[in-house]
Amino acid sequence: MAKTDTLHIRVEPNVKQRAEETLSDLGLSISEAINIFLNQIILNDGIPFEIKKPKLNKETIQAMEDIKNGKNLSKTFDCVDEMFEELDKT
Repeated sequence: MAKTDTLHIRVEPNVKQRAEETLSDLGLSISEAINIFLNQIILNDGIPFEIKKPKLNKETIQAMEDIKNGKNLSKTFDCVDEMFEELDKT
């Protein structure tokens, strides 16, 4: 069947770039991946994966990104009492 329809979508440039890199590793183009996705919607009679809110909040995700990027924002304590004193301040 000939491909005759065109989709115009807007995505964040970073998301597009990262998706293209991943798909390239799989030997797929974005167009091919979207066609696979649309066919899976038809076969599953809905979205072919579960959609739910992330379990992590924005602050936790940011802290994880900071650590991954070499920003060690953690604090160490010499004893448990010092830790609880610090916690009481917040």
